[in-house]
Amino acid sequence: MVEESLATTVRTVRERLGDRVATVFEACMRNTLDTTLTELEDGTAFMVTGDIPAMWLRDSAAQLTPYLQLAGQVPALSDTIVRVLRRQLACIEIDPYANAFNREPDGSGHATDETELSPWVWERKYEVDSLCYPLVLAYDLWAVTARTDHLDGTFVRAARAALEVWRVEQDHERRSPYRFQRFDGAPSDTLAREGRGALTEPVGLTWSGFRPSDDAVELGFNIPGNAFAVVACRAVARIADEVLGDRELARDARALGEEIDAAIREHGVVDSGVDGRVLAYEVDGSGSFLLMDDANAPSLLSLPWIGWCAPDDPLYLATRGLVLSPRNPCYAVGEHAAGIGSPHTPPGWVWHIALAIQGLTSTDDGERAEVLRMLVTTDAGTDLMHESFDPDDPSRYTRAWFSWANAMFCELALDMAGLRRYRRTVGLPEVHP
Repeated sequence: MVEESLATTVRTVRERLGDRVATVFEACMRNTLDTTLTELEDGTAFMVTGDIPAMWLRDSAAQLTPYLQLAGQVPALSDTIVRVLRRQLACIEIDPYANAFNREPDGSGHATDETELSPWVWERKYEVDSLCYPLVLAYDLWAVTARTDHLDGTFVRAARAALEVWRVEQDHERRSPYRFQRFDGAPSDTLAREGRGALTEPVGLTWSGFRPSDDAVELGFNIPGNAFAVVACRAVARIADEVLGDRELARDARALGEEIDAAIREHGVVDSGVDGRVLAYEVDGSGSFLLMDDANAPSLLSLPWIGWCAPDDPLYLATRGLVLSPRNPCYAVGEHAAGIGSPHTPPGWVWHIALAIQGLTSTDDGERAEVLRMLVTTDAGTDLMHESFDPDDPSRYTRAWFSWANAMFCELALDMAGLRRYRRTVGLPEVHP
């Protein structure tokens, strides 16, 4: 059934978007299913993102987004997503502050980091989005398929753990037990102030040690991460109301989401000068802010994609104008492409994930077509997406095997071919479309 559905989808993509796009689409869709998944004896599935033998909560959820579009018609894909979800939720139970986990409790990974490590944990960089992605994926699967078997006690415990961490981290200085130091990496791999990280003033936002890029947060409150936490809270509240009948969980999730959302709008919106009032990438609650955007999602560019705002929201459009310009220090222009990169990779390079997000959040058909063209002409002849690449010489790139980037390309291709049946919207969409 999976093979038949995939073949039919590839044919439709070919008819509507051409041979080249279909070739890359098929290679990327197959690559994730064929190379990143391992079924475990306990009925769960372990999913790597590529060339690192660990499962990132963020990456493994994002890698499944294009398959959500087919899961309603293909039970085997729905089953795969459930198996990965069960592993993700179990990982959150083990340590809600960790971002990446081992297949077995063998102590692999960054064992010399100074933090509270479990043998299950590959890396314990606390990132708000690591908790958001599995909770929202659980909602998405329910919305697409009407399945509820994954919304069990493990989901409830994981959701409550996430809410508790986000509450604690609203007052990081006084309440947080989290510390992290790495002594054998780049400066962006560790937290300042003896592992406590950026100093913040409590204003309702929730603190994060690291960005979705796994680089340290500079000002403590990452605005895209907080926006995704709002979406996750809304998802948990709706599941608690409509599936679980858990009024306390629904009330707690809804209240926290509203509190963080109000704080974003009060403390995350700043005067940029040229672009007017925009969303900052990071703030500290005391008036300092950082104007930039990173390629990794959640990003400011991705806010409509994660479901925090509409793509024609005036505040978002002003912010989009800034981040897709040289006023964003991570924006790069070259002979073959222009787009957003990251301090995580060489300066002046562009990320395929960011290009796909640009296309998915654009309402301009011309811009979307140009983004798709850039994606398929900068793959260095591999028929796969990469992490970052030199926009003047796409044969120079990082990470030949990077399933998250492949997934984002596939979701854009599905969208442009008219096959993206499901998307999150503000307030979360109606279930079972």
